[in-house]
Amino acid sequence: MTTDPRSSGTTPPPQPLRIAVILGSNREGRFGPVVARWLLGEIAPRPELHADLVDVAAVDLPTALTGRPTPQQGAELAKVGPVLAAADAFVVVTPEYNHSYPAPLKNLIDWHHAEWHAKPVAFVSYGGVSGGLRAVEHLRQVFAELHAVTVRDTVSFAHAHDRFDDTGRLRDPAAAGGAAKTLLDQLTWWARALRDGRAEHPYRT
Repeated sequence: MTTDPRSSGTTPPPQPLRIAVILGSNREGRFGPVVARWLLGEIAPRPELHADLVDVAAVDLPTALTGRPTPQQGAELAKVGPVLAAADAFVVVTPEYNHSYPAPLKNLIDWHHAEWHAKPVAFVSYGGVSGGLRAVEHLRQVFAELHAVTVRDTVSFAHAHDRFDDTGRLRDPAAAGGAAKTLLDQLTWWARALRDGRAEHPYRT
């Protein structure tokens, strides 16, 4: 016999939050997949979160923006647009190139608009001595323009190649794991609050 939760006075558990993990580099020999796999491993044990990977290297978006995409462009947009639209939150995995973030990442962002509205964005960055943090600071300005909310805490890997071994495992996982927990806790809070807010009061720009 199945009990209707409404008649028992109980509330059904909320749907897991959908997190789009955006891998922001398509550079030859990129290190991003190593960092993204680690992040997905941190998300996996959390039943309240469901992760979808969006890889800029897996989609061929033109650099010339248009309001009337060709059928071929529409097919490429269809690979990522529905995932971004369905997401409750985002984590951007980005390197730092020449003091900023990669062009393919900006292109992906610019091809979409309402998909970002009233949703939280967190950042996992990697690079040399700066750990990609200068790229993150530039991205915060971009997402503010798109009516998104950026999470304060980040995960940053300075000298990233030295932080992981040849199998892609962190040599010292404790510190990064703690930083990931803080980031994901904050992202979860914002994602729940904004999902409820959008449901009750549709966001208008």
